[in-house]
Amino acid sequence: QLQASGGGLVQAGGSLRLSCAASGRTFSGYAMGWFRQAPGKERELVAAISRSGGSTYYVDSVKGRFTISRDDAKNTVSLQMNSLKPEDTALYYCAARFGGSITLSTQGYTYWGQGTLVTVSS
Repeated sequence: QLQASGGGLVQAGGSLRLSCAASGRTFSGYAMGWFRQAPGKERELVAAISRSGGSTYYVDSVKGRFTISRDDAKNTVSLQMNSLKPEDTALYYCAARFGGSITLSTQGYTYWGQGTLVTVSS
């Protein structure tokens, strides 16, 4: 029900825009998050946006570089990633949390996309 896209190979300093399209239900009542998981590391919340869009969260390592946004009319959530670094290399997942508020835990999210790979070369 969540389809992530937009990953790819980019040089350090470049940009990518990830998109997550929802189908089968409307996610306007859900908080949305982007997680990432690098090889050998735990999955971490990179950015999240509340149901209303009025609250956002960013992990410290991406603050000022990544921007999360949502378009409920299109049932999509996006992650604009600028000034990419090799350490941003990971599989990126979008996820939806019923209830609207942001939580950092993976357990708080009910629906998950399949992941899209981001590779940043140095």
